[in-house]
Amino acid sequence: MAHTRAVVVAIVIAAASFAGWWLGRQDPGATADTSMPGPSRFAAVVTEPVDGDTVHVRTPRGDETVRFLGVNTPETHHPTKGVECFGPEAAAFTDRELTGRRVDLELDVEHRHKYGRLLAYVIVDGRRFNDVLLARGYARLLIIPPNGIHGRTMLEEELAARRAHRGLWGAC
Repeated sequence: MAHTRAVVVAIVIAAASFAGWWLGRQDPGATADTSMPGPSRFAAVVTEPVDGDTVHVRTPRGDETVRFLGVNTPETHHPTKGVECFGPEAAAFTDRELTGRRVDLELDVEHRHKYGRLLAYVIVDGRRFNDVLLARGYARLLIIPPNGIHGRTMLEEELAARRAHRGLWGAC
């Protein structure tokens, strides 16, 4: 009888542990976007920049506004912040480097944010453009969980730009 009770207790504990683990993996804040293609990476063409860290693209499924993951460039038309130091330079760089280009968009855990824009890393010629913005001092690192798969590498890019006083780190 004692042996049976111990087995039942062990099974209940194992089931409760599994349930806790499984529920802990669920992220109620994540907004999985099943309308996007299955792989976490797909092609797009940049049609127009919005500012240094946001662009309009054409994808196989239609037009999208893409907010770059992991970076925040200074504002150029924010309603309360106005034009921030190095904002126009960051916007001009993104325009010059991306407009008309074919890019790959890499998604992370959360595909969209509260404003409905697609969240992505933008890959140009095999390199993340998000990292280029950091390395050249056009952006600051901005990791918003649960997204952040490339956070460590991106932090290294920003720190190198800071040490070298590149871009906004020397001008602002």
